Amino acid sequence: MSWNESSYVSADVRDVRVTAFLSKVYGWMFLGLLITAGTAVVVASSPQLIETLILNRILFWILILAQLGVVFYLSMRVEKMAPATAAGLFMLYSAMVGVTASVILLIYTGASIVSTFVITAGMFGAMAVFGTMTRRSLAGVGQFMFMGLIGLILASIVGLFWHNDVLHFVISVVGVVVFTGLTAWDAQRLKQMAVALPDGRVGAFAVVGALSLYLDFINLFFFLLRLLGGRRD
Repeated sequence: MSWNESSYVSADVRDVRVTAFLSKVYGWMFLGLLITAGTAVVVASSPQLIETLILNRILFWILILAQLGVVFYLSMRVEKMAPATAAGLFMLYSAMVGVTASVILLIYTGASIVSTFVITAGMFGAMAVFGTMTRRSLAGVGQFMFMGLIGLILASIVGLFWHNDVLHFVISVVGVVVFTGLTAWDAQRLKQMAVALPDGRVGAFAVVGALSLYLDFINLFFFLLRLLGGRRD
């Protein structure tokens, strides 16, 4: 076998690995979104669940903190975690987000939620394809967007105590920009991860990769909804 033939074989193997890994990543991501949407609908349609889970401030904040805990645990322990454990934690996280996200079904109209979801899916899909297909390194973009994410978190904390319409508008615009950029960066990063992962280590990493894209999508949706969503009377 000549060098050219060998390079074609290795390229084919690489493409198969990337396709298989990304298929699992996006499969888990879509499952997470389905769990979140289903949970949100169930909670929002039950006055008893709303009173127990949403109107109870202590329990609501416990859910928020639990979500952060699951994200950090999955990210830090992915190399030592069994795929089944990672999958279970991801589905639990998706359900918890659905509980807290059920509030948007009570605040915004159904039409604005659907239209915003369609816009989010279009933006996310375009940036994910770009990040996967481009040959240009997006590492610099990722670092810049991560810095923007830190600033966004700090500004959001300020927004909790200082209710200013201009500040909230700026936070929403910056949030859309940050998570649009992070989508492209994460897509490229996951493609590179697929090539570098050793055989037999795909399971848990695919779930954590799905978590990254899930967070990009759900946050992009929330920030767009704040900008475009129509509130109920």
